[in-house]
Amino acid sequence: MTYDSNNIFAKILRGEAPAHIVHEDDKCFCMMDVMPQSTGHTLIIPREPAKDIFSVSDEGLQHLILQTRRIARAVDTVFQPEGVMIMQLNRAGAGQSVFHLHFHVIPRWGGWQQRFHARDLADSEMLADHAMRLREALID
Repeated sequence: MTYDSNNIFAKILRGEAPAHIVHEDDKCFCMMDVMPQSTGHTLIIPREPAKDIFSVSDEGLQHLILQTRRIARAVDTVFQPEGVMIMQLNRAGAGQSVFHLHFHVIPRWGGWQQRFHARDLADSEMLADHAMRLREALID
């Protein structure tokens, strides 16, 4: 499968689709998941057109994983979960549904079942608030 430049993340990167931005720089873009599995579910994507972890450059992946950790720290500070799950899926057989490389940072609380992914849209005002709180908590 080749990279599809019309996937939703590519459209977000071009400004053709909206996103609740947590952080962006010249190599990556971090945003709230609009169909979150838990409160604070955040996505980290490269600006590089990579469909999965096998097609991203070494430099791009290095930056992406460091930003994933940075976002995870902010999620941990803001939402104070019992744990933080970092997830990354490759190809449909693993459950990847948007074929642009992305990492999920998902806060978890014990005894609480996470919601199914890609089922229900979250409230936009709530996502905007979460993005603002995370931006304020980011530490370089």
